[in-house]
Amino acid sequence: MFPIGIGTRATRAIGQAVGEAVGEATGGGRDPQRRASVRRQRARDTGAEARRYVNGVSFLAFFLCLLVGIALLVTTRNPAPLLAAIAVGVFLLFALKVANQWERAVVLRFGRFVGLKGPGFFVLVPVVDEISQLVDQRVRVTDVSAESALTKDTVPVNVDAIVFWTVWDAQKAVLEVADFLDAVALSAQTALRETIGRHMLAEMITEREQLGRQLQSILDEKTNPWGITVQSVEIRDVKIPAELEDAMSRQAQAERERQARIILGTAETEIAERFVTAGDSYKEHPLALHLRAMNMLYEAIKEKGSMVIVPSSAVETMGLGGLAGMTALGQQKRE
Repeated sequence: MFPIGIGTRATRAIGQAVGEAVGEATGGGRDPQRRASVRRQRARDTGAEARRYVNGVSFLAFFLCLLVGIALLVTTRNPAPLLAAIAVGVFLLFALKVANQWERAVVLRFGRFVGLKGPGFFVLVPVVDEISQLVDQRVRVTDVSAESALTKDTVPVNVDAIVFWTVWDAQKAVLEVADFLDAVALSAQTALRETIGRHMLAEMITEREQLGRQLQSILDEKTNPWGITVQSVEIRDVKIPAELEDAMSRQAQAERERQARIILGTAETEIAERFVTAGDSYKEHPLALHLRAMNMLYEAIKEKGSMVIVPSSAVETMGLGGLAGMTALGQQKRE
């Protein structure tokens, strides 16, 4: 038996390693978060599968019966009470069941559905009754991805999405679908690819919420007959090829440069129009033009130590020659 046990354990280890290698090869190993989510889901499913047969309460009842039988055996020196206690303990081990608050137990009697049990403590008849499945009715999260899916404008993209769903009718989820977990995941992946093919790349990048609502509507219509409701779908990421990213970056940069030049040209046009309007005003009022010129000259020379060279024609036009002479004469008198 020892070599056989070693071989069995080795076979299981090899099978697990092969499964993980296949998962990584198909893309699941590239996302550590997804791998951890899958492991947690498997652990929960394994625990629920074990509680279909035995649980903590049934183990406790079995050991209590066994202790009572041993005590009676010691006191009476008769093995009959021990055998009876063991029989009762085995019965209770497989008869006492417990379902958590968020779980419903689908019970079959001789293969026929008889009802839902739980939450809490309940009793079944061993061999006659069987828990087909413990259904978790909390909100579940399934992450799906579509790799190299073509958009409406034939652009290959990789899209990651998260589906939030819950089982509202455990009877339908178990009796109508062989494996509702795989059914939801595969249906979500197919619907995601179909939705990608109906939208342009720009719409997928800028209108993720609308895309998620369309996916939710499609999936909810498909899964509702199974007793499952898809509450929402969120588009987590849209990845495009690196070459296309560079092209889109250059296109965006060219668009920004075009907008900048348009804005600059518009500003130049507005300035020219203002100059034309000002020229018309100065044409009819030459005195205003002289005052403006004098103000500009004053603004230029009011700083200490500044020097401005003004053409003689401008000085004669503005009548600044006499003003400059009077200023110089005033300075000589003060000295």
